[in-house]
Amino acid sequence: MSPSPQRLTRGLLTALGLVAATSAIATDLYISSIPSIAADLHTSTSQVQLTLSLFFFGVGAGQLILGPLSDSLGRRPVLIGGLAVFAAAGIATIFTPSIEVLIALRLVQGLSGSVGMVLARAIAADLSTGETAVRALSLIAMVVGLGPLLAPPLGGLMHELWGWRWVLATLAAISVAMLVVAWRVVPESLPPERRLPHGVLSTLRPFGELLRDRAFVVLLLVNALGFTAMISYISASPFVGQHLLGMSPLAYALAFSAGASAILIANLLNARIAPRVGPARMLAIGAGILLLGSLGMLAFTVTGSLTPAAFVACAFTLTGGAGFTMSNASALALARAGRARGSGAALLGTAQFALGGSAAPMVGLWGEGTALPMGVIVAGAAVLSAACAAIAVRR
Repeated sequence: MSPSPQRLTRGLLTALGLVAATSAIATDLYISSIPSIAADLHTSTSQVQLTLSLFFFGVGAGQLILGPLSDSLGRRPVLIGGLAVFAAAGIATIFTPSIEVLIALRLVQGLSGSVGMVLARAIAADLSTGETAVRALSLIAMVVGLGPLLAPPLGGLMHELWGWRWVLATLAAISVAMLVVAWRVVPESLPPERRLPHGVLSTLRPFGELLRDRAFVVLLLVNALGFTAMISYISASPFVGQHLLGMSPLAYALAFSAGASAILIANLLNARIAPRVGPARMLAIGAGILLLGSLGMLAFTVTGSLTPAAFVACAFTLTGGAGFTMSNASALALARAGRARGSGAALLGTAQFALGGSAAPMVGLWGEGTALPMGVIVAGAAVLSAACAAIAVRR
């Protein structure tokens, strides 16, 4: 296999999108099975929720370890190794005898599965430059966006037919398939002469250099705050849609899918337009769209005029804006990372999970009787993201 192909093919971009979707699929596939897992393992729902919390912690921590490691050892061995551990842990979850074992295995899955998220972006950035990079990252994000759309209904169907262990078996099969795809399709994109020196200090040094780069930090914040606005809406949407707006489960599912489809559309359009007009201009446009949708959501909430139609329209707008914002901010940030793109991708991903994970639980602080916390947090994150984007495009 060639150590450094000259261009990104559609097959390679699809493969990178699939491995980048590892974390999304591993989260969304078994959400509907949580009550059954609690009953069968004789534990509480809150204990089963720890399998999600520890998984997310693992994803955040794993990126900080595996991204820099790939800058020194190369992308391919770290990617294959991480996906192999992820697949092995997935197979083990099928036979888990207790909630403690399941929690531990999910932590291992988070640590190892983060490799797909961080290295898909790093590999794409290795093999592309400038506007081509933003096209590649947009297409990868578009494939990743299919995870939240397809995984919940697939998991729910599997659970209804055969139970939660078969849901975990499906996840294990998907993880093995991802490993095979990565082994067969994904090449080494970082030749030895471009790698950073080995050693703990050499591995950690790029973090310090990147965090001292003000332009990189501003772009990191644009990306993380855009993600925070989107994930805060997603976290609040079930109780806002069903409890406050009275939508049926089917109507809510359709409404959520309509909103989520915006990120696919945004990344598809971005992949076509950004190479012509430039990622900086598309970043400014995306931040503006995100701001429009978020402020609209806040306005409808404050005035008490939020309706299902307004909710879906604002969700579609802010989610699409987040798609434009995150893809272009990521491309511009990774362009500044140079040889340390693994470390750069790790910082981008960890900041997303840190800010988004901290803000998402706050949307329900005032209970399920009001959507105001959602509106305030979504709009606040969008305003800050747009402000950082304005700083970034002026540099």
